[in-house]
Amino acid sequence: GLPYIPPELREAAGEIEAAEKYKLPHLITLHDIRGDLHTHSTYTDGKNSVEEMAEAARRRGYEYLALCDHSQRITVAHGLDPKRLGRQGKEIDGLNEKLKEIVVLKGCEVDILEDGTLDLPDKTLEKLDLTVCSIHSKFKLSRAKQTERVLRAMHNPNFVIFAHPTGRLVNEREPYDIDLEKIIKTAAKLNKVVELNAHPDRLDLTAPYCRVARDEGAMVAVSTDSHSGADLDFMRFGIGQARRGWLEKRNVVNTKSLKELKRIIKRARS
Repeated sequence: GLPYIPPELREAAGEIEAAEKYKLPHLITLHDIRGDLHTHSTYTDGKNSVEEMAEAARRRGYEYLALCDHSQRITVAHGLDPKRLGRQGKEIDGLNEKLKEIVVLKGCEVDILEDGTLDLPDKTLEKLDLTVCSIHSKFKLSRAKQTERVLRAMHNPNFVIFAHPTGRLVNEREPYDIDLEKIIKTAAKLNKVVELNAHPDRLDLTAPYCRVARDEGAMVAVSTDSHSGADLDFMRFGIGQARRGWLEKRNVVNTKSLKELKRIIKRARS
């Protein structure tokens, strides 16, 4: 008989053949997750303070939490300019001196501008622990231009994670036209990370592209894009999606210890 095939894999996508060869993936579980790498606070459009977000993550047993409030271009969310981002950084430093059991990482959700440059100066981004870079404008660019925009951004050493890669909002907005396969292959080559956004409105990377990432050797971050402490529980939706995409613990950066994660980020920035 065949080995047990987890329900998430039962999609007539090669799982029978894999089972016959005893090559089914050891799928990631919620217990493998050690932190969340995309969250927001009251500095921009979040509902909870930095400290409240850290406490919510600590209660969930996380080792680390990356705070990634919006960059300056997102005026509707009171996006951070270098000065306010610096102020948030000082607050995080103070918090890390005080907190036991969890480390807050200084991040930013940085807009990728139409020409592929990032929304904040390099000297500002260099001071951060990591960046999640994303598109919030010009969704209607041609496939070639949209792809080129992201590829150009990825060549910036301060680019670490590509967030909500297709920009889709479930039942609300179609994905923008982009050659995601090419982007995932480039991410693997440049040691960049591709986000699987676990927010139920997004669930963005889809399962087939999770498999592309796995096959190409690109690392994935399963992150919630939380705008409140309660939203951290969206992680389970991301894990469900990751399992449908054949992802294992080894494919996902936020299953790593903080020390290992920092090594991965350093590689992405070299």
